[in-house]
Amino acid sequence: MRVKLVRRPLHGVLLLDKPIGWTSNDALQKARGILRAEKGGHTGTLDPLATGLLPLCFGAATKFSQVSLDADKRYTATLKLGQRTTTGDREGELIEERPVQTDRSAIEAACRAFTGAIEQLPPMYSALKHEGKALYDYARAGIEIDRPRRAVTIHRIDILDWQDDALVIDVACSKGTYIRTLAEDIGALLGCGAHLGGLRRTGSGTLDVAQAITIEALQALTEAERDALIQPADVLVAAWPEVRLPDDEAGRFLCGLRRRVALADALSVRVYRQGPVPEDPGAAPTRAFLGTAHITAGELIADRLLSPIEIQEVQDLPT
Repeated sequence: MRVKLVRRPLHGVLLLDKPIGWTSNDALQKARGILRAEKGGHTGTLDPLATGLLPLCFGAATKFSQVSLDADKRYTATLKLGQRTTTGDREGELIEERPVQTDRSAIEAACRAFTGAIEQLPPMYSALKHEGKALYDYARAGIEIDRPRRAVTIHRIDILDWQDDALVIDVACSKGTYIRTLAEDIGALLGCGAHLGGLRRTGSGTLDVAQAITIEALQALTEAERDALIQPADVLVAAWPEVRLPDDEAGRFLCGLRRRVALADALSVRVYRQGPVPEDPGAAPTRAFLGTAHITAGELIADRLLSPIEIQEVQDLPT
């Protein structure tokens, strides 16, 4: 008989190293089953072709997943020079082949040309919607849809390796950047064409793939070891300024009331309830993450809040 999986409330973030060939949802559902988590979501789709960092949010952490979606990203991309494909990556059919006649200085110039604020034409083989239907559905039917260019920012492109027709680059960019499009554009500027031969996401905001675990490694751990890998929900907003409130003010803040603070205006802050001062002078003071807010004209205004039950489950502190 098949044993029914008993789910449990689990709150926090798991940094997963997504394997090639899996969709982001495949990876989420597999990890969610291993962890027996009641509720989960991922923070930005990685194509099946891509590997690397996929932050998975569980329970209360799902409230802050948009922060990771909006964060800058880093990728290691392998470009196949001299070949263009129907999809812009190695999964498409070859449509053009040219000799690769370039040098290091030309490649460096091409990378510089696409650094900074640029506009990209989203590829037809993408999940963008047109009249409720994904663009890749139109592409597979041989239909080309007019689509506006999108403004993105490429913060940096570093050349990691170049051997004949294989170019490996490290890209730091804003959300919404299409690395396939970047590969094709670099190839076009070099005059030989190119497609994306491989892609690995190495960073999302302050999160790094070096902290991530594979599905196979996760499966091999005990439940206690897996739970130790779950990072707190506020890891997603760790770069934001911190605000601490005493117990009475924290309670009012959790009720949605604006609080007066002697702080400068800020678009986004992370808010904590300050715990009691520890008896040990060398110990760090305790605190409980309450949610996110912004500060306008000396007022702390809540944006996304944890519920009292979530705070208790996450930190085991009285609410």
